[in-house]
Amino acid sequence: MPRNILVCVAWPYVNNAPHLGHIAGMNMPADIFARYHRLAGNNVAMVSGSDMHGTPTALKAIDEGVTPEEIATRYHEIWSRCFEQMGFSYDCYTHTHTAHHQEVVHDIWNKLDEHGYLFEASQSMPYSLTENRFLSDRFVEGTCPNCGFDGARGDQCDKCGRTLDPADLINIRSKRDGSTPEFRDTTHVYLKLSAFQEQLSEWVATKDDWRPNVRNNTLNYLREGLHDRAITRDIEWGIPIPRDSYEHKRVYVWFEAVIGYLSATKLLAKERGEPDLWKSFWEDPAAESYYFQGKDNIPFHTIIWPGILMGYRGLNLPTDVVANEYLNLGATGFSKSRGNAVWLPDYLERYDVDPLRYYLTSIMPETSDSEFTWAGYLAANNNELVATFGNFVHRILTITNRNFDGVVPEPGDLDDADRTMLAACDTAITDTAAALEARHFRDGLRAGMSLAQQGNRYVDQKQPWATVKQDKQAAATTLWVGLNIIATLKTVFAPFLPSSCEKIHGMLGLPGTIAEDGWSRVEVKPGTKLGTPEPLFRKLDDSIVDEENARLVRPG
Repeated sequence: MPRNILVCVAWPYVNNAPHLGHIAGMNMPADIFARYHRLAGNNVAMVSGSDMHGTPTALKAIDEGVTPEEIATRYHEIWSRCFEQMGFSYDCYTHTHTAHHQEVVHDIWNKLDEHGYLFEASQSMPYSLTENRFLSDRFVEGTCPNCGFDGARGDQCDKCGRTLDPADLINIRSKRDGSTPEFRDTTHVYLKLSAFQEQLSEWVATKDDWRPNVRNNTLNYLREGLHDRAITRDIEWGIPIPRDSYEHKRVYVWFEAVIGYLSATKLLAKERGEPDLWKSFWEDPAAESYYFQGKDNIPFHTIIWPGILMGYRGLNLPTDVVANEYLNLGATGFSKSRGNAVWLPDYLERYDVDPLRYYLTSIMPETSDSEFTWAGYLAANNNELVATFGNFVHRILTITNRNFDGVVPEPGDLDDADRTMLAACDTAITDTAAALEARHFRDGLRAGMSLAQQGNRYVDQKQPWATVKQDKQAAATTLWVGLNIIATLKTVFAPFLPSSCEKIHGMLGLPGTIAEDGWSRVEVKPGTKLGTPEPLFRKLDDSIVDEENARLVRPG
């Protein structure tokens, strides 16, 4: 029976273009996971969107002298276009500045209020004497009291990942002009997060299959004890508050952005003309939900969002929060705010998509930080995609076209080497599936590349280009096995390299699409007319390493 799989991807702030660090940590693994489950015959909803109301967007608007909505809309369109070019298979990619999202946020708010989990309290917040306004989260920075990093924000420290309040910062200063704000009292609405301490602790204790970094980070927060958190802020950009006397405040972005997973699923249901479709992902106890994040977002998805869901009642808690570590650029992490990045629009202007999907998966920071280098990208493209995978596919198809009139030959009796290779195909299907089910994406990619390597060794041993001159039937058998290896490679690489695998599907002369074949080893039938062979990947010149390193923008 098909499973209902909800794939939730972190909502990016849209104050700049996307960079490779962001998509490596969240979008790539989510897309691989969603594509695999669709091939496996499961019902998938992959949802996300742009976080339009983040303070980085408001800061950018001040810098450019335009409205936050103009900034948010501009970059939402850039992100959406880049994601489409990357082949990310979102079922719904929306944004938080819609009437629909506001309606869902207000519903969550009102239910929490009805259930007694919201209350008003006075809070001391930094107030700018030069700008005559309160400064929330990213409008201030200072030294982190936890790790000593000078550059921590009023909501979080980028270095240690600790969530913060502006009052926690040492030597607090305005992000805008460097002035020292004074603290003044202001009234806010709070979420009674402390009420879920016991319930959350019991729930997290059952999550033995979570990644160690996710489970340990969450347990540390729970051991320290949960604190009630303000869910409003003194700013006029964001979701209005459904309460009188709060006209000049807005719903705090960290509270309303996570609700986007629910609002996007409901929007998907509405767009498909199936208004109750969302319930199969959120209310069916058997449904599974997977949240793909960076490690700085762990507490928002293992504590705060589950707490909100517990307070609302009747909605599914996350099955897993798949949080990656950081992808670094050199010795420094990718950062939009510091301009330290390989920007995705720039990449897409110069290079193909699938080599990037491959390399980012091969270095995906699943359990520890990893490093992007142009030398590594070049090696992955030339040595693995071109020389191993692409070479195997191209030479089998070319030899078959040249010697068998472009038709899949009829095999003769199989020998041990032939049977071993077909068994390896079955193993690749099984091993890749097991890795992707467990959210071990690098292992899944290695299982596919291992089959390509075995295929090359098999063909080198059989030498059909020579055998065809003396024993055409033996060559036909070898090429038939080779074509079936290609058909398997097409399936196991489809979640990782969708565009290239659709090309293979066509070159094998198979009808329909990869999706129609499903997650299985499809046997290539003798007599099938093959398509025209063409190279899957292009070899890159060594000079790109120096060229791209010269383009890198680094802080300072």
